[in-house]
Amino acid sequence: MPNRPPRYRAADTAQQLIGGFLLAGPFVVTEEVWMLAVRMGWLNGLGTAAVVVTIGYTALYGADAKRDPEIESDLGGVPLRFVSLLAVAFGSVILLVVLFDAPSTFFAALDVPPEQRPGTLFRVICVGSVFSVVGAATADSVF
Repeated sequence: MPNRPPRYRAADTAQQLIGGFLLAGPFVVTEEVWMLAVRMGWLNGLGTAAVVVTIGYTALYGADAKRDPEIESDLGGVPLRFVSLLAVAFGSVILLVVLFDAPSTFFAALDVPPEQRPGTLFRVICVGSVFSVVGAATADSVF
């Protein structure tokens, strides 16, 4: 019988949080990211979100042979560790955006019309989450 991977614990989310915030921070306050998000379309934003999901799953289960998503605790059929990773990846960016009040700064600086702000914010969150998920998954795997 192969060694069973360690069960998911709250400490795993704490590790993910450290990695996720570490890599998300610089991208939340970078004007180029906001400018990129202004110029991206909805499909680009959705594609970027799909990249976050793919990177997260691959980093947790493709890069670490000790983990098997079939035997981990799950939430509605989705491994709890993966749910936590995605919550950290997107949530850390959202929290930093709010704490830094980044939208008021960048929407004014980039002259973003009010009707474009929700979509732009969604795309900023997706772009920042690409980097956050890498940090979160790395911290989860290393520690």
